[in-house]
Amino acid sequence: MTPPVLTTDRLILTVHRPADLDALAAMWAHPAVFERVGGVARSREEVWIRLLRSIGQWQAFDYGSWVVRDRAGGLVGEVGLIEARRAIDPPLALPEMGWALAPAAHGRGYAGEALAAVFAWTQALGIARTTCIIDPDNAPSLRLAARLGYGLVRDADYKGRTIHVLER
Repeated sequence: MTPPVLTTDRLILTVHRPADLDALAAMWAHPAVFERVGGVARSREEVWIRLLRSIGQWQAFDYGSWVVRDRAGGLVGEVGLIEARRAIDPPLALPEMGWALAPAAHGRGYAGEALAAVFAWTQALGIARTTCIIDPDNAPSLRLAARLGYGLVRDADYKGRTIHVLER
């Protein structure tokens, strides 16, 4: 599948490209991002592997994630569906929706706007149900998840940390 470009009034969602590495590495190294998602900074190498995974997911599953940019082309963050096959017991049974925004984009409504575009696309594709995992201390993402229709299914241990597993 050729990944679609999704647009909103303020945003453009495009497939990941190798040229995105610097901006994504800076985002994932910022405490305002990694402290809410996993608790540790991601190295440039880890971000590169993540970027390549994002590209490959489209080939393997006909869905994936996008880099979110503002209309001027600046990096806003990443959103989309992943098949992470995480070591969570019991395993996640649905495609996993994820989102992370650069600190400059926090609190501006970009995540909800980008995810609304993704949900419209997934509905048209026939993907009606998704899951997500969120750190219990990540209040902004928990509020957004609730607004998007996600509900808590259970708590689980992931890499030695308790996470909430939610479904929509």
